[in-house]
Amino acid sequence: MNDPAVPDRTNSGYRSPVLNRPGAVDAPADSPDAGVPHHYGDPLGEQRAAAESVVVVDRSHRDVLTIGGGERLTWLEGFVSQHVSEIPDGGGGETLLLDANGRVEHHALLADVAGTLFVDTEPGRGAALLDFLTKMVFWADAAPAAADLAVITLLGTALPAALIAPDGTEVPLPVDDYESRALPGGGVARRTPWPLAGSVDLLVPRSGLAAWFDAVVVAGARPAGSWTFEALRATDTTPLRARLGVDTDEKTIPHEVPSWIGEVARRGAVHLDKGCYRGQETVSRVHNLGRSPRVLVRLQLDGSSGDQMPATGAEVHSGGRPVGRVGTVVHHHEDGPVALALLKRAVPADAQLDIGGVSGAIDPESVPGDSGPQAGREAVKRLRGH
Repeated sequence: MNDPAVPDRTNSGYRSPVLNRPGAVDAPADSPDAGVPHHYGDPLGEQRAAAESVVVVDRSHRDVLTIGGGERLTWLEGFVSQHVSEIPDGGGGETLLLDANGRVEHHALLADVAGTLFVDTEPGRGAALLDFLTKMVFWADAAPAAADLAVITLLGTALPAALIAPDGTEVPLPVDDYESRALPGGGVARRTPWPLAGSVDLLVPRSGLAAWFDAVVVAGARPAGSWTFEALRATDTTPLRARLGVDTDEKTIPHEVPSWIGEVARRGAVHLDKGCYRGQETVSRVHNLGRSPRVLVRLQLDGSSGDQMPATGAEVHSGGRPVGRVGTVVHHHEDGPVALALLKRAVPADAQLDIGGVSGAIDPESVPGDSGPQAGREAVKRLRGH
């Protein structure tokens, strides 16, 4: 059974100690980001700061696991969508877990350092992921476990080359995509290619979260909320980066989110030459014989209705007919109100859209290009004499 379309972490009662910082405002109670700062009183200014310098975002509501054991990577290789056995020490990547029908159940970011694989995923999904991994161990030398680690993210155009850790140690930051380094006192630093190129995730002990956050601020980062992170993810990633359970639903397959397709070197989560994992048949069939029925695009919303913006999960209509669903909805400091949406591929790029009374238009730059005829479909045509 798939996990719920919306993470259940909002009922966990989690509250980050960073919310005690001056100006910190919690996200709405029904938000998947409840429990961490939504902004610090100037959300649009925080976004501009990321474009001009560097900000730090508390993402400590994410769930973190570790997997130890000498066979951790070759064992995980058997049921995830990425070639994780090829991840070197000090490397990382992204991967998906699919159900038997090829629908996406989990999206995880990885970092492998000194014999331990660090895995972080969406708020509220860690317990289900750990339960699945534990059931898959059998006799392998692999030991998945919950980790008492928290995620904070540095992003911007002027990240420092190094930080001074709370214990006074100088910590050089990783420089290549998914490069990962151990942190003093436990945890890792991992470079990520989004929401801005060269972002860095710090997975730090929860007991040291506040101290690490302060250390990053001392290094010159301005505190920014989840609003900034989501706005940049929605507007500054190409191809678009989906958030599982927000921009996806229980029917989502990998090809509906083009950024997920590709090997680690292409910053993807699904290696198309990899087989023998649950749901792989759907990935192969879509790749070779057709295209996904829906695709993730960015919408520009009409802001004249004020604060009445669509809710995540709202139906998108065109010509009076439902053509998709809205995911992330956020106000960007330059682009105004924007949204990500899963739409039927047949929807024209110039279609006029309606989402509960709010007008929307597809950003043509977000529409994936036609990759040309699929090899499998062309082979079928040749067999039929076409």
